[in-house]
Amino acid sequence: MDGESKAAWAAGGMVFAAVSMIMMGVWQAIEGIFGIATDNFYAEVQDYVVSIDTTAWGWIHLILGVVTALVGCALFGGATWARVLGVVLACLVLINNFLYLPYYPFWSLLIIALAIFSIWAMTVAPKPTGPDYR
Repeated sequence: MDGESKAAWAAGGMVFAAVSMIMMGVWQAIEGIFGIATDNFYAEVQDYVVSIDTTAWGWIHLILGVVTALVGCALFGGATWARVLGVVLACLVLINNFLYLPYYPFWSLLIIALAIFSIWAMTVAPKPTGPDYR
């Protein structure tokens, strides 16, 4: 793969990263709302390293989700601060869902995969320049 192909993949990946950050944020928020509203929606886990009540998990997911979605929207503007904050938030989302695996495995694995690709896209994509750049 030559340099132009890599740049095209990375630039397209940046758009995907913005969209996936918004999706991750919305999904996290929905997951948080379910955790807050219904205590019996998620599996009860016994003897796990991280024992947090599902309502507390719900608040963590809701707050993290709203902030992640907002930063995903800011990524469309190409702001460097949004990239940096996006990488930090994607790492937090990844860690959060890794710890949440026993409660809702498939959902957590899906969000972990999106977070990994988002981190890659935000760190590899070139900074946009030129007259069309806002």
